[in-house]
Amino acid sequence: MSTLLHIESSPRIARSHSRKLGHGYVAAWQAARPGSRVITRDFANEPPPFVSETWVAAAYNAPANRSPAEQAAIAISDHYIDELLAADEIVIATPMYNLSVPATLKAWIDQIVRFGRTFDRNAEGYVGLIKSKTVIVIVASGSDLRPGTPGGSYNCLDAYLRGIFGFIGLTDVNIIYAHSLNDDSPQREQVLTETATTLRQLAATT
Repeated sequence: MSTLLHIESSPRIARSHSRKLGHGYVAAWQAARPGSRVITRDFANEPPPFVSETWVAAAYNAPANRSPAEQAAIAISDHYIDELLAADEIVIATPMYNLSVPATLKAWIDQIVRFGRTFDRNAEGYVGLIKSKTVIVIVASGSDLRPGTPGGSYNCLDAYLRGIFGFIGLTDVNIIYAHSLNDDSPQREQVLTETATTLRQLAATT
């Protein structure tokens, strides 16, 4: 049975383009895989906690030596990492905020990028410990900040997500942009339609 980890990071609900596109992807993914399982994390309703000093102490302390406070601080990280490891594919639906990702998505990333669990280090350097998973990132933005466009130099999201996921071993990363979604954009409806079609096709083949 295939498992999809579905991450939603937009604070908007009904008005969120990334959510609608993400839901369309999930529906197409499930239709192509009868009996599959979807784990959904909605960071608008359940934002991940920020890393704290107690969390850091727990992450570098042997489990048997952790205090009750350290155990509580690291428990959500363990849960998120277990979900990530259990998934065959990850789909992340996110807006682009201030040229990068929302704080809630960054907080989740900080919880899952952890020494000894998702990355390690040897004599040659750092080694990602998660393999053979596809990551689909659906990005909604008001302007066109896709790499290679005139506004692309402002895009800090693309390189960051590819870099951080690659750091933990996830190198199969496909970023799909729904761009030019400002209210006054004449391209908006066409872009949304084309992006939804691309995502349905991708969901059926990944």
